[in-house]
Amino acid sequence: MSGQPPGTPVPGSAGTAPSTGGGGMNLPPQTQQQQPGNAGSATAGTGGAAGGGGAMGAISPQNLNSIVIEYLCKKGYSRTEAMLRIESSATDKEGRPIINRAEDAGGEKYMRAFILLRVWIEQSLDIYKPEYKRLLWPIFVYSFLNLAEEFYPRECEAFFNKFKDLFVADHEDDIRKLSPIYLPEHATENEIAQLYRTHKYRITLTSVAYFNLVQFLEAKDKEGGTVLINVLQRCCEIKTVDRGPSERHSLAALLSKNDEEEDSLGQEDGIPGHRSGPSTTGDTAATLPKLRLGQMPMEPELMGDVQGDLEDEDAQKPPAAGQPSLVEVFQQSIKREEDEEAPLRTDLPLPPSKARDVAMEVLKVKENRDRYKLDGRTGGVGPGVSVTMFTFHNTFDSINCLDFSQDNLLVAAGTSDSYIRVWTLDGRALKPSIAPGPHEPPPSNSRRLIGHSSDVYAVSFSPSVYSPDPLPAGVTTHPQYLLSCSADKTIRLWSLDTWTCLVVYKGHMNPVWDITWGPYGHYFVTGSNDKTAQLWSTDHITSLRIFAGHDQDVDVVCFHPNSGYVFTGSCDKTVRMWSVTTGNSVRLFSGHKGNITSLACSPDGKLLASADDAGAILLWDLAPSKILKRMRGHGKGGIWSLSWSVESTILVSGGADGTVRVWDVRFPTGEAAAQQGRVVSEGGTGTTLNAGGATAGPNTTGTGVAGAGTAGSGAKKKGKDVVITPDQISAFPTKKSAVYKVHFTRKNLILAGGAYLP
Repeated sequence: MSGQPPGTPVPGSAGTAPSTGGGGMNLPPQTQQQQPGNAGSATAGTGGAAGGGGAMGAISPQNLNSIVIEYLCKKGYSRTEAMLRIESSATDKEGRPIINRAEDAGGEKYMRAFILLRVWIEQSLDIYKPEYKRLLWPIFVYSFLNLAEEFYPRECEAFFNKFKDLFVADHEDDIRKLSPIYLPEHATENEIAQLYRTHKYRITLTSVAYFNLVQFLEAKDKEGGTVLINVLQRCCEIKTVDRGPSERHSLAALLSKNDEEEDSLGQEDGIPGHRSGPSTTGDTAATLPKLRLGQMPMEPELMGDVQGDLEDEDAQKPPAAGQPSLVEVFQQSIKREEDEEAPLRTDLPLPPSKARDVAMEVLKVKENRDRYKLDGRTGGVGPGVSVTMFTFHNTFDSINCLDFSQDNLLVAAGTSDSYIRVWTLDGRALKPSIAPGPHEPPPSNSRRLIGHSSDVYAVSFSPSVYSPDPLPAGVTTHPQYLLSCSADKTIRLWSLDTWTCLVVYKGHMNPVWDITWGPYGHYFVTGSNDKTAQLWSTDHITSLRIFAGHDQDVDVVCFHPNSGYVFTGSCDKTVRMWSVTTGNSVRLFSGHKGNITSLACSPDGKLLASADDAGAILLWDLAPSKILKRMRGHGKGGIWSLSWSVESTILVSGGADGTVRVWDVRFPTGEAAAQQGRVVSEGGTGTTLNAGGATAGPNTTGTGVAGAGTAGSGAKKKGKDVVITPDQISAFPTKKSAVYKVHFTRKNLILAGGAYLP
């Protein structure tokens, strides 16, 4: 043994581990750990060096776990040893934990779960796919919000960008508003996120579909089923319904429905009061409020007076051979007794009838008998209709709205210069009810109504009827009043006898977009930028009802023919039906992909037509609250006016694309049913588009042009191509005049008006 003190390294051997042979000294472990030359740098040897600190760098995590477990076993730490054995069994060779369940995958669990659900839906039977696809949107939204609130910003952004394109077409607004969210504070400050967080998303599934879904999620609990179950339980409210032979979910109905209805929602699906997806129909028809869509019974005294006058008319002018008498027509058209299908007169108070009301009812019966009857397609060919187009020149784009009087003698225009102008359609001078004074100008064919302080957005004539024969003294059937609404937040009632403003109604907080009279002339309804519609009567200065429920502006309004209901259309892409007696929303129609621009209810009270700025017209069946079909043909820019024929079989529309189009509301049959529509070019060219691509002559101002058949493509191509569905009967293009108003008269002639915009 050399004389070196313990702990002193052998010269020339620093940094190397001593061997067991030779004259080298084997130092104890404590001494080896204190020597910097040996710490972490010794190579594995045999003997004592194998347990030294230098050997630890070459030991794998699994070997290290074994060594620690062996140590704990020797020391008697049984609980710690058992816990370590359990945890170490779930790690890979590199010591990373092995994830066996999707819920343990952190932020990736929602991605895995969503993919799992989507793949399963695509592999499901076609009969259940429409129901299951309705699950994807709420699962997407709530998974995205969970990622943001659980502070997974990268996973949140990746999840949103990967799947958002699946929903942009139907939920564009919500996708845009949710896109900035990646952190918890973003979700807290976002209005749409809070809407989804504070409400459960309603989903309607048939019983069999719900059973299959639960069975699948339980079988795939480790792959993501548990994650999906948690989201559905916490954030969704699933209602199950039984499948029936007459329901929308019956086998026959599902197999026969169109592709464009495949992703439709139930009436009660979604967040209450918020609709961002397509809609419609029929899933919960049994729970919908029953509607009274029938004709309101006529007042007994009025009925007796009208029948007496009609009997006198038949006696003076007997009907021609084969023509029914006026009394027979009247008996067929009126409702005598109250029943469950019609509103009660006590529910909708109206002022007592006068001699004017008797005269108007008599004239309506005459027009109904002598009208040009439109019964829809005959042998696949649509009926020929005539359109008289009134074009306003030199307007410099100042006209905002138009309306024709029901006696077809007057037209009113609201302008951006804050005044209203009324013209006679035949060019004759307006007849003053009071003789003009010596200093007043002679009568002309137009008058200005000045009073609003901002743009006039809508005008509406009170009900009237044309009278070809002189009436008794003091009795008139021409329009007595005109309503107007403006950006100055007011509604004005104008007298067409004195040409003065009678009343200024104030109630809306923001500009008023639309206004219309009720069928009986006593009530009227308005829609505003303040997201409400209001019901008014001429004898009250304040509104009678406030209809609140839309998420955005109420842009268009209209009445049901029996005056018991009001329809409102909004830029939230939904249409609502309100009860006048209760003020409650009784129907919600969602399915448009653009802002609602026009509404019209059929004269029989059973159907509603709604149009949007994407160029689509949707036809709704009111009682079951279901969509019947979607009609396309207009270009984008807005369909600004709709009107029904007397028989409720033909619909006419006009809009920004400069065309007047006539539609058959009945479902096409035979070859037309299989036709998906043809592609034609947008834009007016001054020619009538007829079947087979044939063209007719130009449609000039103030002259009628008749057309029949479906629209063709004989005109020179202009602008973007659009698809025309086989429902279209005729199309009448203008030169360069946007069509502001179309109007079916009581004799089934069409009036249209617009401004020439070169």
